[in-house]
Amino acid sequence: MFKFDGTWPLPDDSLSPYGIWVAEVMLQQTQLSVVLPFWQRWMETFPTVNALATSSLEEVRLQWQGLGYYSRARRLHEAAQLLVELPWPRDLDGWMALPGVGRTTAGGILSSAFNAPTPILDGNVKRVLARLHAHGRPPSRDQPRFWHWSEVLLDQSRPRDFNQALMDLGATVCTPRRPGCHQCPWRDSCAAYASGDPSDWPVVEERKPLPFQVIGIGVVINEAGDVLIDQRLEEGLLGGMWEFPGGKQEPDEPIEACIVRELMEELGIKVSVGEGLITVDHAYSHKKLQFVVHLCRWISGEPQPLASQQVRWVRPEQLKDYPFPAANGRIIEALLGRLNKSNQLEGSGEGS
Repeated sequence: MFKFDGTWPLPDDSLSPYGIWVAEVMLQQTQLSVVLPFWQRWMETFPTVNALATSSLEEVRLQWQGLGYYSRARRLHEAAQLLVELPWPRDLDGWMALPGVGRTTAGGILSSAFNAPTPILDGNVKRVLARLHAHGRPPSRDQPRFWHWSEVLLDQSRPRDFNQALMDLGATVCTPRRPGCHQCPWRDSCAAYASGDPSDWPVVEERKPLPFQVIGIGVVINEAGDVLIDQRLEEGLLGGMWEFPGGKQEPDEPIEACIVRELMEELGIKVSVGEGLITVDHAYSHKKLQFVVHLCRWISGEPQPLASQQVRWVRPEQLKDYPFPAANGRIIEALLGRLNKSNQLEGSGEGS
């Protein structure tokens, strides 16, 4: 989790277990360079576990906005409400009993926060171990074996320092491409180095092409100039986040017809689809989506949350107060830019 170059504080006995826990959760499936500004802002907003536990879930999601894998924010909030009533866990079972904490995260917390002799297994460590043993299978297919290797290597007398050094070795020397083997203290015992081409490890799982789907999105505006948004159900992808309504385009379906159909199915409203606002391409870990966004005029029907938690009419300037997924951020920016331009034209008399 930590870097020796000072961009993160080095772990020591005075470093907050709370700060380490938050960082380890943020680092799940997210690079450190991306996490750093979010972690700093989070610690300013929620400096203690009690501050996090007593905040609303909406506030928590707003701080997490843009970091992705949004269920992590909800689970941090749930776990904080448990931790204010309990002593900090000091073993794997205790940490893994908390929402959103698996063995990798628990090991990182125990090692960094409490100097506990627990092995770690992040991406850098997996790469080091795969090369040491020239292992012939992807690490994801042999997790128990990699955990065993990490545990066998661990210096029980200095687990925090050793685990930190192991992560640094993977991050700075045993890098994915062009590893600096001449700097590696384990070079002479490394099977991958002995093979002559250590870059062949770790073995990479063959990736299948990601499925692609077009999503029709309606930015619905009523006569008062309010914008319609809805909140996703808690479970599933992007649970609890707010978004502009819409859905999947059917084969051979015009995008305008898709938007009309989806808004009737999801909200029970009739709209008139107007001009295009923006097209946004966005990739998730398991699929690629293209959001084709049109401005829409509300015609009739009281919006109902038929496929969401709740719906809400809001002023355009209030959109920033709601947690939206990253792709929606570009839609908001385009909408506000369009409205601002229209207001300027009206103010100059060109719109009359």
